[in-house]
Amino acid sequence: MPKKRFEANRFFLKDIIRQQINFSQTDQSQGRPAPPPQKPCPAGVPKIDLPVGKNALIRLGKIPVGEAIAFRESVRDYKKDPLTLEELAALLWATQGVRCVISPETALRSVPSAGARHSFETYLIINCVQDLPAGLYRYLPFEERLAQLKLDEQIGRKAAAACFGQNFIATSAVTFFWTAIPSRMEWRYDLAAHKVIAIDAGHVGQNLYLACQSIDAGCCAVAAYNQNACDELLGVDGEEEFTIYLAAVGKY
Repeated sequence: MPKKRFEANRFFLKDIIRQQINFSQTDQSQGRPAPPPQKPCPAGVPKIDLPVGKNALIRLGKIPVGEAIAFRESVRDYKKDPLTLEELAALLWATQGVRCVISPETALRSVPSAGARHSFETYLIINCVQDLPAGLYRYLPFEERLAQLKLDEQIGRKAAAACFGQNFIATSAVTFFWTAIPSRMEWRYDLAAHKVIAIDAGHVGQNLYLACQSIDAGCCAVAAYNQNACDELLGVDGEEEFTIYLAAVGKY
């Protein structure tokens, strides 16, 4: 197979671009304001209080981290048992929870991120979580709340269709959809932003796997999806915010 086919994409995996950027000209260096660390929530959207996620994860976690790593695997067959709201709060905190706000631009979270920029928003396709009707939600980590964006009994089926018919998504208790808002990372890193956004997505996914393992839930990350269909499902514009990764979760 001709090597030239792959050269452009291989370039993305390297860090050569960093040597070509004048970092004195980035938005951060020029004193321009940083994008907000949490996407504003439209007025009038119902918000649901969550249990304190850090406490929930500590209380519910049943196994040492070494054991969680040793037995981590992708699970695609789920029982009909619902997740509790406390279990959901624990998983949300494990993947995007806020540990400490340092400044209006910077917060430390439960996962590492280049320059603590944290480019992601977390959307949830809820199928079977106690006390939550089926529908589309967004996690508000700085408030420890959920924004209820849309109620829809068929949301799981629609999510599976948007992921090329991967039906285990329709039978999950919840599917985490992560979107990227690249401008948060571009503000600091310019064209070097995009590789580290992809790396950060891996940190988030692995934390979800290990947290699920610790609470006796199964997880399966998904990187094959219809970009336009998923962006439309979540109600994002596909340019300034777009789907980058997802993972189904359920009891097994």
